[in-house]
Amino acid sequence: MLNIYIMNLILCAVILALGLWAYQKNKNDIAIYIALAFGLFGSSHLAYLIGIEPAFATLFLFVRMLGYLLVIIALFRAVVK
Repeated sequence: MLNIYIMNLILCAVILALGLWAYQKNKNDIAIYIALAFGLFGSSHLAYLIGIEPAFATLFLFVRMLGYLLVIIALFRAVVK
C-alpha cells in the first residue's frame, strides 16, 4: 500500500517540476495551474506517508478539492484560448 503513495508522490513531484519548468520557459499559465494542482496532490500523499493525514483528513480533503479545481480551471482556460 505504501508503494502506491510513494509512486504517486514521485510522479506528483515530477509533474510539479515539469509544470514549473514549462511555465518558466513559455509563461503559459495553464502549466502553472497544473503544476500547483499536482503539488497539492503530492502534499496529501506526503502527509499520508509521514502519518499526519488521518489527523487532518478534512484539511486534506479540501487540499485535494483545490487541486482538482486548479486542473478544471487549467482545462477551461485551454478550451477558451
